Amino acid sequence: MSSKARLALAAIAAATTATAMALPAQAATPLDNATASVDTAHPWRHGIVPTVEGAKNSTLSLPIGLNFLTQLSYGGGNSGVGVTTGAPKVYLVFWGSQWGTAGTNAKGDTTLSNDPAGAAPVVQEFFKGLGTNSEGWSKVMTQYCEGVSSGTTTCPSTAPHVGYPTGGALAGVWYDNSTAAPGQATSTQLGQEAVAAAAHFGNTTAASNRNAQYAILSPTGTHPDGYNTASSNWCAWHDWTGDVSVSSPYGGLAFANDPYQLDMGSSCGQNFVNGGAAGTTDGFTIVFGHEYSETITDQFPAGGWTDFQGSENADKCAWISSGQGASQNITLSTGSFAVQSTWGNDFNNNQGGCEITHA
Repeated sequence: MSSKARLALAAIAAATTATAMALPAQAATPLDNATASVDTAHPWRHGIVPTVEGAKNSTLSLPIGLNFLTQLSYGGGNSGVGVTTGAPKVYLVFWGSQWGTAGTNAKGDTTLSNDPAGAAPVVQEFFKGLGTNSEGWSKVMTQYCEGVSSGTTTCPSTAPHVGYPTGGALAGVWYDNSTAAPGQATSTQLGQEAVAAAAHFGNTTAASNRNAQYAILSPTGTHPDGYNTASSNWCAWHDWTGDVSVSSPYGGLAFANDPYQLDMGSSCGQNFVNGGAAGTTDGFTIVFGHEYSETITDQFPAGGWTDFQGSENADKCAWISSGQGASQNITLSTGSFAVQSTWGNDFNNNQGGCEITHA
């Protein structure tokens, strides 16, 4: 347990009775719907998205009035990196020949023949659309920064803030069909694929990777890092190469393990927002958006923004189905996409809460 966690838990123990008596009544908000975001047995699984059932089973209830203790605070950076300070650049890697035959649709998106959900073009249009229509979902994350003291919960205007993806976050797409993806890739193999992707895209310096993230999308029927196995209760996670025993000649690389969400059906978000066929890909944009938002606010975990439990901004708001912060569609220039809310420290007069949009 971190010193931050010990101090926070001590504060809860000391203050619970007095706070309950002294504070005025207020509406409860989701304080942390994903305590499974910290996997001590698998420390590389940062920002782990629990299954819908897992989130419901692990909801944490803190005394009303102590929600200040759930605020995100800055971790001091990791290898000199805290958050993504420039416009975020997302590189999608469809890993493995199991994805089938590649094509191109009328919008210029890569299509793949073994993609039962038709998710590949949906994910591309989602990341293309971020930062368009002045959308406010991405603006929630821009309140966070680096260059401040460890433990800080607010950011001065002079600090380098998370960048807004003006005009779209998608920077490149690669179908790596040079070989089949492993049936159950390890975290190290996922990190190695991120290095291969950086080379493919020509991002061969630390500077070119400073605001980049590599989303490693595995094909249906595979189990990267144990996804969709008897012992798993999660949908995705993110990390960086320095945490998974991978040496990158191109500087540290942020990457996400983004498995094929439809393989776990409603447990990983199918129809979480939209009914019928329209909701088949809900899980892809909710879960991959979750990892994207956490990567830009905690690029090399856990040097960025986390709470006293180690939960990141999206962990705290996972799978909310009603009320403040409920998952919903957002409208981008490329279409309408299901997303979850993310935590804003400045919400509700700086008490914090889950937000879909921000001014």
